[in-house]
Amino acid sequence: MIISELIKKVESLPEVKQAEVFDFVEFLLERLEPEERQLSPGEDWNDVDFSELSMVQALRGMEDDPVVYTLDDLRERWT
Repeated sequence: MIISELIKKVESLPEVKQAEVFDFVEFLLERLEPEERQLSPGEDWNDVDFSELSMVQALRGMEDDPVVYTLDDLRERWT
């Protein structure tokens, strides 16, 4: 389905149902991971979006790295 078809279908709904569609889209956008989210043209990054994307990019490729530290490596232990 292309966007123009979707828009026509949404426009054919009563206003109350259009609001439900809008709410559902907002819900889906909130659940997206930062790397999945696409900004609309002209949309600025907010601090949360930028921070999340920065962390994802900083840790990219480290998922499979082995842990090389043990408890013996700690300088100070908090109990």
